[in-house]
Amino acid sequence: MDRSWMRANRLSTEYRHGVMEFLQFAESNAELERPPPEFPPLFLCPCIFCANKEPKRTKKEIMNHLICDGICQNYTQWIWHGEVVATPSVSHRESGSVDIDDRLEDMMRDIGEDSFKRAHVYETLCSDKDEPLYPGCTNFTRLSAVLKLFNLKAKNGWTDKSFTELLELLIQMLPEGNVMPNRYYEAKKVLCPMGLEYEKIHACPNDCILYRKEFVNYNHCPTCKASRYKKKDGDSSDDEVTKTGPPAKVVWYLPIISRFKRLFANANDAKNLRWHAEERKCDGQIRHVADSLQWKKIDSLFPNFGKESRNLRLRLATDGRNPFGNQSTNHSSWPVLLMIYNLSPWLCMKRKYIMLSMMISGPRQPGNDIDVYLSPLIDDLKVLWEEGVDVFDSYSGEQFNMRVMLFCTINDFPAYGNLSGYSVKGHNACPICEKKTCYKQLKNGKKTVYLGHRKFLNRYHPYIT
Repeated sequence: MDRSWMRANRLSTEYRHGVMEFLQFAESNAELERPPPEFPPLFLCPCIFCANKEPKRTKKEIMNHLICDGICQNYTQWIWHGEVVATPSVSHRESGSVDIDDRLEDMMRDIGEDSFKRAHVYETLCSDKDEPLYPGCTNFTRLSAVLKLFNLKAKNGWTDKSFTELLELLIQMLPEGNVMPNRYYEAKKVLCPMGLEYEKIHACPNDCILYRKEFVNYNHCPTCKASRYKKKDGDSSDDEVTKTGPPAKVVWYLPIISRFKRLFANANDAKNLRWHAEERKCDGQIRHVADSLQWKKIDSLFPNFGKESRNLRLRLATDGRNPFGNQSTNHSSWPVLLMIYNLSPWLCMKRKYIMLSMMISGPRQPGNDIDVYLSPLIDDLKVLWEEGVDVFDSYSGEQFNMRVMLFCTINDFPAYGNLSGYSVKGHNACPICEKKTCYKQLKNGKKTVYLGHRKFLNRYHPYIT
């Protein structure tokens, strides 16, 4: 059956006739267990929003979806509507490339439904997947070549510079007309449609506000009147604002909801997120955070949250770091990391499952104003806790309402004061003992902290480590 109509304009006659042929095909190949005559047959909808997921719909509903939203163009084999696909005999060369070249549908499923809705994702990847590496090449396409080179780069720890030099050499070695990217940046752009989205949010240089929501169109901070943008040479007045110039300060936010959806879109990850409830050994010993009293207390206080094993419990960690690796450079950037405690102990601290949710740029640390920068993350966490989001679980093949809570934070004592709002220096440095904490200044400049009957000495700050 000709399926070129899937790429045609949805308003064209060709596309409408193709939709009708598809519905007739699905009805003729329906399962033997048909509903009673008074009920219309139901099918999975292959539009880009439903993506062959439950619930099933009537022919009229599917037709409206396909005409209004479009069909998943990678659904070329109608296996969910009765088509039987014979396993072809492939050569050794073809079977060796199946792992990367022919897994576009798996990749599209893993990135999640929301990312698939972006029209350029499928079109860009399909173009690179079908384009041969050079005229007459049958072994590699542009996408498969870049994927394999990136696998080698990650496996062997190649630097970006060495990768660029390799690409330049390969271009000279390959025949003329090859489409191999000429540098690392161009190669990354090939895979960008599969990447994560991020938000670049302008911030007040004095940590007063983020230019979002009601402040999105402001050019000056309403609190300190500081300019949103850096001044260029020659700007004589504070009123002169260059809207096209670089911002005075920036925070990068990587939305967490879409990333959680990606985890559940992968069947293996979705199974691992149940480990604490289905595979954890419960014998009274503390082997995992789920064995702690805090975990059990939360289950008793919020039974609706605790009975769903797929609800996530997160740990937040942040601290300042110098990205330049030079101790003489006074620069402090603050990454905000999230860890998922639903996973087993040998997975929850793996690099793959540690999420960078925010990056607060320097050069000065945010201090007690870190709550200003955390507001995008807090907004998403509130939605995930109060309302939840509908997520498709590819392991069980069903959709559920996922809720998320911030279980705990891990940080050093100064960062603890910034995150919690407690004072961790001065006369009430300990947030637990408060007034029982006192100081004695030593001659050499060190400070001794007396905490009850215990004494702690620290060279720089009067806090306990």
